[in-house]
Amino acid sequence: MIRAARASLTLRLALASALWVAGGLTLVGWYVTDLVIDQVEAAFDARTAGLLDAVAAATGLDADGRPRLARPLPDPDLERPLSGRYWQLTGPDGATARSRSLWDSGLPAPQDGGEAGAVAVSDILGPRGERLRLVQREVVPLRASAPVHVQVAVARGPVDAELAHLRRNLVLAFALFGLGLVGLVVGQVVLGLAPLRRLRQALAEVRAGRRDRLGEVPAPAEVAPLVAEIDALVAQNHATVERARAHLGNLAHALKTPIAVLRNALGPEASGPVAAPEEARRQSEALDRLVRHHLARARASAAPGPARGAEVAPLEVAEEIARALARLFAEDGVAIEAGGDAAARVRMDRQDLAEMLGNLLENACKWATRRVTVTVGAEAGQVVIEVGDDGPGVPEASRAAALGRGVRLDEAAPGTGLGLAIVADLAGLHGGALTLGRSREGGLLARLALPGRGSSARG
Repeated sequence: MIRAARASLTLRLALASALWVAGGLTLVGWYVTDLVIDQVEAAFDARTAGLLDAVAAATGLDADGRPRLARPLPDPDLERPLSGRYWQLTGPDGATARSRSLWDSGLPAPQDGGEAGAVAVSDILGPRGERLRLVQREVVPLRASAPVHVQVAVARGPVDAELAHLRRNLVLAFALFGLGLVGLVVGQVVLGLAPLRRLRQALAEVRAGRRDRLGEVPAPAEVAPLVAEIDALVAQNHATVERARAHLGNLAHALKTPIAVLRNALGPEASGPVAAPEEARRQSEALDRLVRHHLARARASAAPGPARGAEVAPLEVAEEIARALARLFAEDGVAIEAGGDAAARVRMDRQDLAEMLGNLLENACKWATRRVTVTVGAEAGQVVIEVGDDGPGVPEASRAAALGRGVRLDEAAPGTGLGLAIVADLAGLHGGALTLGRSREGGLLARLALPGRGSSARG
């Protein structure tokens, strides 16, 4: 039974999809954001390096050998104090020249040891504590014997604000995209499971009696085999119920006559002191056999197949019954011989097989003169059990009638004529059959064929 606390299939699929989408979009978003940020910073560094090239191209020395700009630069921010765009020149003797934008501040002193002509990039703090992108390199002006160190710094505030804005937009875009994907997946799951919900409703209608079968409900190809199996199970249950009703009706009908006779035999109008007890005994035996017969049929009908893997050896069961009946019929001088394939197996309940073999052997012992034989064999995918006796036998014209319920070919013999009928009914319910013939000794041969396997089929 499924516990109510267990999450629904829709919820589980939605959560799994949300986790996969969240994980996947997180990785993709991180990669895309990192790629875009690298491109923005590379473009910013390229613009800063372009300004460095412009300053380096205008660098020269005055008459005293001090560094200066040979011509003014077209960028007005380099002249506006604390504008966030700065340059600084450092000569070989340590003399410096700065942009007016630095006001009374300066850039960090150049570091020695770098490769000549190589551009160095780093982040520093500016005059107002803002973050600056610093690019620097050494150049050798015309008619100069020593290099001049050129530094250009640009405030990172605008590009950092742009990157923060870009990050927020990317996170928002991927979050909305992920929610949209999850919503689409949930919608797909809901639509995909709609046939199962319709089948559940239809099954409830079948249980309530408003519908006969599920096959009338459209179902996808993946679910159609399940629908067919459920319909087969419902049909089997209906057939079981109908058989149970039929058995109850048959039992009630069969009990009416013996009960009426028993009531008359024990009533005040019964004649003779001996007739009543003797008739009551016979009718009691008839009632017992009728009840046994219908109980056996009801048990077999309610469970038409044995439990999975349940097998029983016919020869073993036959030998047990033969030993019990040998003691019962010892005074009549009847010997029972059992033999055949000990490895043969039939798939059915042991009690049902014992019911069938018990009726066949008991019937054979009642009619046998001195000998009853039981032979177990296998042929064509079936296990064949033959029970023969050396009694008077049954004429061929009467053999079919002998399998009918309540038929007694000899009214002088005890019994109700239900033994062979019980065996025939049980054999049919288990996929087998009972036939009658003539034994080698001239008596009756009961041939019981049941689905099973012999020694040649054992693995």
